[in-house]
Amino acid sequence: QVQLVESGGGLVQAGGSRRLSCAASGIIFRYNAMGWYRQAPGKQRELVASITSGGSTNYASSVKGRFTISRDNAKNTVYLQMNSLKPADTAVYYCNTDHMGTDYWGQGTQVTVSS
Repeated sequence: QVQLVESGGGLVQAGGSRRLSCAASGIIFRYNAMGWYRQAPGKQRELVASITSGGSTNYASSVKGRFTISRDNAKNTVYLQMNSLKPADTAVYYCNTDHMGTDYWGQGTQVTVSS
């Protein structure tokens, strides 16, 4: 079965950096587009960044220039490098992929940015 396991969350000061990882199994990873979403308390889940199987990327305007999504097909892993973090980036971050028409999500990893 498809599994997505995020890691790398934690507490970081404003202006700091953090790298999230998402290890995927149960899919032919190199063929799948991958995405990072986040959900802050009381808010809807929103797309942060996505990367196609070919490596094309897309970012939410709120993170463009600060976050970088990348993938390592040899490790079946997608990353989210987050720089210049702001308190507004505080959220649970989720990894996502679509496999044969079904959305799959990881369990999420909490990122808390202190001011």
